Amino acid sequence: MNIYRTRVVTTELVEALKRLLPQLSSSAQTPDAESIEKLLKNDNTHLFVAEEGGVIAGMLTLAVVELPTGRKAWIEDVVVDAEFRGIKIGEALVEKAKEEATAIGAKKLYLTSNPSRKAAHALYAKCGFEVYDTTLFRIAPQKK
Repeated sequence: MNIYRTRVVTTELVEALKRLLPQLSSSAQTPDAESIEKLLKNDNTHLFVAEEGGVIAGMLTLAVVELPTGRKAWIEDVVVDAEFRGIKIGEALVEKAKEEATAIGAKKLYLTSNPSRKAAHALYAKCGFEVYDTTLFRIAPQKK
């Protein structure tokens, strides 16, 4: 297994996102190559991929935010291809994100997870995350 931050758009990466994102969310829209390139050029967005047997088998995004209260990081879009689950790819991705958050000096590392994703919750607990009692609010900004 090879886990690394990808910085270059390849056909393999575009195809992997087309395959992985629908496994993460039925409403996820797959970005095109231009959108992926823009994402990879953003210094505050770290896209990690896991290769197994030469195939991109999983991914995780680490988003870094500079705030008055310090640098913080969020884990987002964690997904492992159904064909590769059970061989600790998710755990390796999360550990890589933790290492990166430490290396960049993040004061805190956060993630959110849908309450129905029990396997993901077990993974995050195994990786040292604790449930943080907070209320998440969200809104989809409307164009005027």
